[in-house]
Amino acid sequence: MKIDLTNKTAIVTGSTAGIGFAIAKGLAEAGATVVVNGRTGSPVEKAVAALIAAVPGARVRGFAADVGTAEGCEALLNAEPSADILVNNVGIYGPQDFFEIPDSEWSRFFEVNIMSGVRLSRAYLPGMQEKAWGRVVFVSSESGLNIPADMIHYGFTKTGNLAISRGLAKRVAGTGVTVNAVLPGPTLTEGVEEMLREGAEKAGQTIAEAGTAFVKNERSTSIIQRMATVDEVANLVVYVCSPQASATTGAALRVDGGVLDTIA
Repeated sequence: MKIDLTNKTAIVTGSTAGIGFAIAKGLAEAGATVVVNGRTGSPVEKAVAALIAAVPGARVRGFAADVGTAEGCEALLNAEPSADILVNNVGIYGPQDFFEIPDSEWSRFFEVNIMSGVRLSRAYLPGMQEKAWGRVVFVSSESGLNIPADMIHYGFTKTGNLAISRGLAKRVAGTGVTVNAVLPGPTLTEGVEEMLREGAEKAGQTIAEAGTAFVKNERSTSIIQRMATVDEVANLVVYVCSPQASATTGAALRVDGGVLDTIA
């Protein structure tokens, strides 16, 4: 299967590193013009340069804006008024006990993980409908179904992504635009590597070994018994954005390594 996204413009939020960067790279490799987004200028510039170096002939540009705010979303829309593909990837996470999470943290997680996708989808979907072609992808998580006891505020936002993507798919039914959610499981991003580093050093393990130990201890239902790579997650997202995925919409697509212990 050859995925060709030539002449398509893709916006990937939170794409300076991790899963977002891998998605941007995969879309660029498929021929899309990719807009890299991050909160500040320097990481965006570095990501754009890295993509151009990694993908010969890539058409990539960047825009720095905090899309976890209404003002940031408006700034991005002013700079990039139309898109064929929108990947709502930006997200924050972190363990915290429920009884110690203040209202401000609930609001912050809601604004970044949910409202960024709501605002940008609301802005870009009408243009996609006019062209009778478009792709919107929400990067959710297996945590949206398997709510972690130590990250309830994170899990609830990822459940929200599932509800919004399903409802939006119905709202734009029959227009040629698809809306889907992708659910990664434990993935070896730069952020996760940093989280694992101290424990790995104490145990005399590599980061990969520490990641595997984490999966076996904390996500014992995993079938692959290791963390996924960012490219493994990105591959599914790129497919969902492709013309070949035209009959896939309103779906919650798992790339969780089998962590969710259900066949449906």
